[in-house]
Amino acid sequence: METTSVFAKLKNYSLIAGLLLIVFLAGCQGANEPISAESSGWFDHYFVYSFSVMIKSIAVFFNNNYGLSIILLTLMIRLALMPLLLKQMKSGFKMRDKMSVLKPEMDEIQMKYKEKKDIESQRKMQEEVMKLYQKHDMNPLASMSGCLPMLIQFPILIGFYYAILRTPEIAGHSFLWFNLGQADIILTLAAVVIYYFQFKVSQMGMDPKMKKQMAIMGLISPIMIGFVSFNAPAALPLYWAVGGVFMISQTLISKKMYQDNKTPAEA
Repeated sequence: METTSVFAKLKNYSLIAGLLLIVFLAGCQGANEPISAESSGWFDHYFVYSFSVMIKSIAVFFNNNYGLSIILLTLMIRLALMPLLLKQMKSGFKMRDKMSVLKPEMDEIQMKYKEKKDIESQRKMQEEVMKLYQKHDMNPLASMSGCLPMLIQFPILIGFYYAILRTPEIAGHSFLWFNLGQADIILTLAAVVIYYFQFKVSQMGMDPKMKKQMAIMGLISPIMIGFVSFNAPAALPLYWAVGGVFMISQTLISKKMYQDNKTPAEA
């Protein structure tokens, strides 16, 4: 049912919009200039420069290990955002459950007015749909608030992204087998695979029809990450790979908490 897929798509559109914003900002003037305390602009000062200072401070603590610094700070940021995102996922599961109960009656309404395209019939159909929502104590607009945590995290993640890109000290160090300042195809492919797997994990338990509708969207994030990372310093796909692994764990935790542990009355 199309109505069901709309709510799920909103969250994925938000994620894609964030990735598109990163690509767009990558071409902005000054986006690749080294960040410093003298850099102009409130976003540079409060987000990018602050994260750059944290990256360097953690690296110094670990004997100038900038790779480990990026990993630790990525995990710290994701842990700080985790309560918001778990709340969003809980809301999504509840909405999905309500829509599955509501679906048969919604299908009946849609079939009833399938051949009626006049304004009056469409108005009556909307009235019946609203009564159906009231009957099941459901507010369709409430699903929009589920996108809010994703919108809140974008300035933080984008600020961290540019802190990695614009901290020149990172480029002069290596981590594991790669130089943090040079592109690395193996790490790029790893980040792409991780984000694709993260999308597949997010689809676990989803209606087969919805899975099919979301199939193309699941390819967009990995493709964009691969496109940006291909010629970017290896520090960026490292950040994405670590963040992707954390998101997989977070999704599995949320499904265990809010989907698998439903009581018989809720199932």
